[in-house]
Amino acid sequence: QVTLVESGGGLVQTGGSLRLSCAASGRTFSVYSMGWFRQAPGKGREFVSGITWSGGTTYYADSAKGRFTISRDNAKNTVYLQMNSLKPDDTAVYYCGVLTTRDYGMGNAAGYDYWGQGTQVTVSS
Repeated sequence: QVTLVESGGGLVQTGGSLRLSCAASGRTFSVYSMGWFRQAPGKGREFVSGITWSGGTTYYADSAKGRFTISRDNAKNTVYLQMNSLKPDDTAVYYCGVLTTRDYGMGNAAGYDYWGQGTQVTVSS
């Protein structure tokens, strides 16, 4: 069992920045790849970024490339998402998840378990 708690969301203006954190507790965190997803009202859960257990490989959705940076600190059992140059289209609830199977690939929510409660990000125009 893994418990995830996201934090760092808020209200920012277009062009602003936020740093999201996802703190994990429970099973050994450092062996799992992790991902960030987001869900806007009326839409499905969308992949944003992922990172392998060592932090050596990162993945980004096209919408996040060049603006967002994912990182992790296994000593602190925490994954981060630095978001810069935010746009109104980035408005959503952001969730982190634990990748428990690679059968669906890093970008498919079906491969993830142990979601957090989410943190709201709102970007005003």
